[in-house]
Amino acid sequence: MVTVIDASGAVLGRMASIVAKRLLNGEEIAIVNSEKAIITGDEQSIKEEYKNKREIGTQRKGPFFPRMPHLIVKRTVRGMLPYQQPKGRQALKRLKCYIGVPEEYKDVEKERIGLPEKKPYKYMTIEELSRYLGAKI
Repeated sequence: MVTVIDASGAVLGRMASIVAKRLLNGEEIAIVNSEKAIITGDEQSIKEEYKNKREIGTQRKGPFFPRMPHLIVKRTVRGMLPYQQPKGRQALKRLKCYIGVPEEYKDVEKERIGLPEKKPYKYMTIEELSRYLGAKI
């Protein structure tokens, strides 16, 4: 059974840490509406931080940082897993991230986690960040 999580309005880091823990416990998770998750903080500093992550390394050897929203979410969860150990690799294989809601999850009940208590003053959606990084969404 797959647990479907709606990322709309969820704080990326909080959601990712909860998802990582549940993946390690053996759950299969699908995150929908990845592009609607938010990153709190000053927009300019968020852009700068992610731009630096993309520019580090080389084209041939990496590290490679994604532009697409669903891959940014997946990469954030990966950072919270011991993905270089077998249990972490298995956990990461149980995670699926989607932009929007695919047909198979349209009428499935979606869970909401990582929501802020009150709307943050400064934040940026992952969709805005992806467009800034050059993704064609």
